[in-house]
Amino acid sequence: MREITEIIIHCADTPNGKVFHASDIDQWHKDRGWTKIGYHWVIGIDGFFEAGRKPEEIGAHAEGHNAKSLGICLIGTNKFTPAQWESLKLLVTRLKGEFPEARVIGHYQVAVNGKTCPNFDVPKWWDSGCVPDPKNIL
Repeated sequence: MREITEIIIHCADTPNGKVFHASDIDQWHKDRGWTKIGYHWVIGIDGFFEAGRKPEEIGAHAEGHNAKSLGICLIGTNKFTPAQWESLKLLVTRLKGEFPEARVIGHYQVAVNGKTCPNFDVPKWWDSGCVPDPKNIL
């Protein structure tokens, strides 16, 4: 396994509450000329985890940070279902167990293009014990 120093949370920038899958993102990324989906996991509105790239593969989700990071994408833009919040907590907690030194951050913290993704304060969420801001709950 490669060295992981960051767990980067993203959003799909899709309509809140609308169903999309990793296969949709895979196609969107291929349409942009990529070989496949850039994220390692996608969390749908039902809270179901879908695999993207294998964790040992370098992602394509955060320019300049892909080599040492894992990317998680929440379906939606700025409001996520309780099931998504619970799944995100479970996945990040598991990954932090494997990579205890990895920082848990939002894409906006490393984005080179001014993105606000995933549109919530990721470090605050993590430091609070994974309690989402009520304005971000669907």
